[in-house]
Amino acid sequence: MRKILLSTIALSTLVLAETAATPAPVKKSENTVFDRIHAKGDLRLRYESIERDDEKNKYRNRYRLRIGANVNLTDKLDFEVGMRSGFANPTSGNQTFEDDQPLKDYFWRSLRFNILGLAYKADNAKYKFGRQPYMMYRPIKSQLVWDNDVSMHGVNYQYKDNTKVVTLGVNQPTLEEASVARDDVNLLIAQYVHKTKVEAGKLNLGAGAYIYDGFKGNSTFFGSGKGNNLDANGFYTNDYHIAEGFADFQIKDVFGKPLTLAAGVAYNFGADDNNFGYDVAAQLGKAKRIGDWQVKYSYTELQEDAVLGAYSDSDNFGGGTAARGHAVRAKYKAGKNLFLAGNFFFNELYASTSKNATAVESDYDRVQLDMIYKF
Repeated sequence: MRKILLSTIALSTLVLAETAATPAPVKKSENTVFDRIHAKGDLRLRYESIERDDEKNKYRNRYRLRIGANVNLTDKLDFEVGMRSGFANPTSGNQTFEDDQPLKDYFWRSLRFNILGLAYKADNAKYKFGRQPYMMYRPIKSQLVWDNDVSMHGVNYQYKDNTKVVTLGVNQPTLEEASVARDDVNLLIAQYVHKTKVEAGKLNLGAGAYIYDGFKGNSTFFGSGKGNNLDANGFYTNDYHIAEGFADFQIKDVFGKPLTLAAGVAYNFGADDNNFGYDVAAQLGKAKRIGDWQVKYSYTELQEDAVLGAYSDSDNFGGGTAARGHAVRAKYKAGKNLFLAGNFFFNELYASTSKNATAVESDYDRVQLDMIYKF
């Protein structure tokens, strides 16, 4: 009952805020300290169902709250800070409404910093220091290697112009608050994207290398292998030296809508077998203006050690690797700051990750219905 009440109150509040008349803008005095602070955030309410052959089904109401700010210390140097719900989950800010949890715990107790660092801009280059969102290019936001919510902990650099994007970084994932790995792990990042304009739109070709140092023989990153192979003691049996290749073709106009086609592959040189993954995807439309919509289809397969399961898509397959399947994601812009969305996953989990005694492949179906309000 409490979950339904909370969701109803939040939904009513957001709808009223969205439909209320917009007040006349207040003119600020220029060059004040407040002009240097830029805050933003969003709240997502979600109904989710998970049905699978090898485990009890789940039906739950969830939320995600994100708040953040950029402070312009100088014209080129920003201090960036952000917090996210989810009790420090590295790949998700989702928090489930529970009947026996006090109301005061829902929106504040689970908040953790996911961004805390400095960003320096110089012409086409950007340098980031500290805890920052990922900087890698991903075709149609592919989560083959990187989940949407992953943060980097270290020093990262990106150069971007009309023809290319170059990203380099040195990071330490075990600085994550939730990390329980026994030994420290380092991560080197290098990615190159070549951008070409063609008559119909844009073509992007790219490759990346993501080298983890310290996983083989280490304990699990966040308490679970997430599909990766472990030995009898629960330690990683392989390293993760991942090479990635991808392409996307952005077509300006197909029946009045933009269309993007994309494909990507990942190969882990740190493992001798079960080390390949790929996805193919297409997205029609773009939810930019009120009334706009978009729909994306993708098919993904990840063998057990193709990528680090702890950092790949946390929704598809239930998070991690050792699975294959289809995903359909749709979004509609219902108001200036209001979005409605739905995600539908139809997967098969490998027998290696089965949670029952039959050790056969299991069906995994997941539905997410979202309302997102940005502020």
